[in-house]
Amino acid sequence: MAQLILVTGGTRSGKSEYARIFAEALPGPRAFIATCLAIDDEMRERVRKHQQSRLKFSWETIEEPFDPASTLRDHPQFNVYLIDCLTLWLNNLLYRAREQGQTLSEEQAAAMAEELVEASVSASGSVILVTNEVGSGIVPENQDARLFRDLVGSCNQVIARAAKEVVLVSCGLPLKLKDGGIF
Repeated sequence: MAQLILVTGGTRSGKSEYARIFAEALPGPRAFIATCLAIDDEMRERVRKHQQSRLKFSWETIEEPFDPASTLRDHPQFNVYLIDCLTLWLNNLLYRAREQGQTLSEEQAAAMAEELVEASVSASGSVILVTNEVGSGIVPENQDARLFRDLVGSCNQVIARAAKEVVLVSCGLPLKLKDGGIF
């Protein structure tokens, strides 16, 4: 059975770097499952910088903005999987639903998070999931922002309950919220 780890934190908190360094300390081949859609020059530059940071540890990058659970199931050859990040994944799903004239509900997001948990615990190695903590600020003033916050919050709770470890990164410093115990 795989080890499931959730790394969360605010924007620019150091969570992605923490997760990458943690993953690089684990043995075996590594897959970086990238959920980001590089839709403009600024985002493409961010992606390039992230890719540069992984060069010396021989990561295989798999771009998957919509279905990381299937990616885990379809690539059993790795010992370490790093999915960065769940917040972008949910953003992509919300955007796609809107483009199709639909709404993504909290129940649908929670079900997709459960599917990701199932794929993660069935994986051949450690699965590290990176997400943002988006619920610490004020209540957003518009419906779309409130829905996004709620979707991320629901997803994070599902993953955190299933994870063996949950780490909150703030100011580049990790704080273990859960360490092997049952929630």
